[in-house]
Amino acid sequence: MTETTEVASVRTRRAAPSPRRTSSRSGKGPGGHRVRGRLLGRATPWLFLLAPLVLLVTFTYVPVGNMIYYSFTDWDGISPDRNFTGADNYVQIFTRPELFRVFFVSFYYLAASVAQIAIALYFATVLSFDLRYRNLFKGLLFFPYLINGVAIGFVFLYFFQDGGTLDSVLSWFGADTDHAWLGDPTSANTSLAGVSVWRFTGLNFVLFLGAIQSIPGELYEAAQLDGATRWQQFRHIIAPSIRPVLSLSVILAVSGSLAVFEIPYIMTGGATGTSTFVIQTVKLAFQFNKTGLASAAAVVLLLIILLITWIQRRLVPDEKVDLV
Repeated sequence: MTETTEVASVRTRRAAPSPRRTSSRSGKGPGGHRVRGRLLGRATPWLFLLAPLVLLVTFTYVPVGNMIYYSFTDWDGISPDRNFTGADNYVQIFTRPELFRVFFVSFYYLAASVAQIAIALYFATVLSFDLRYRNLFKGLLFFPYLINGVAIGFVFLYFFQDGGTLDSVLSWFGADTDHAWLGDPTSANTSLAGVSVWRFTGLNFVLFLGAIQSIPGELYEAAQLDGATRWQQFRHIIAPSIRPVLSLSVILAVSGSLAVFEIPYIMTGGATGTSTFVIQTVKLAFQFNKTGLASAAAVVLLLIILLITWIQRRLVPDEKVDLV
């Protein structure tokens, strides 16, 4: 009787399913939670990146792809017919001097970019020290960058017109005001480049100021104890630490000088020798209905900017700066 009971209990234990195995297979045990946690941890970054990636592809890469496709056609921007012309548009761009002559206008804005970087670096360095009313000066320097470019164009259009604000100010000092500031290519491009300096200095100023303020204060205290002057602090502490930001500003300056559009288009419309490559591209597309040729010009400009950026990164590579 006893042996029969023991045999029955052994059979019952063997037939009973293991709770641990059942819970593991159903995904409700500790192992299942760990698997789901790992999968969720891997998928979470992609879930956050999904919306920005969709917007980036939709509004950046798809239009760029269409632009490259249009550059190999004779599309006029209106007709549904798009005849494939091969590299004919690119041949026109590189064989017609008037299409590339406008790049010389970019030298005015490149010189203006050098000036605005120097001005921004100077004020960022000065205002990084403890000065009176420095917050007020920070706001005054950054304020022009917040103004809409179209509004700036109209304001300075009246500023440079005959008998305008500039002529009135110069007349107070007895200077000759009989000069059309936007009437000849040299003075017009110089005036427009000066407007770009006034507008974009604030952006570089904020970039430099943020980089300078990230420098540990102990370095300045040690430099002052060693008797270092302001210039020595700038040369040995500030300049090395902001080198990556300075490199970024140079890249933005070069690309911006090649792609100038807003201010000259509003103020002169590209007249009197102030037409830039972008203004010319817009006119090709919307005034002469040569969208294919304009797309090729835009592709050429994109490649030039990428090439210059690559050369600049090769000549001045980023270096890890460790001042502490």
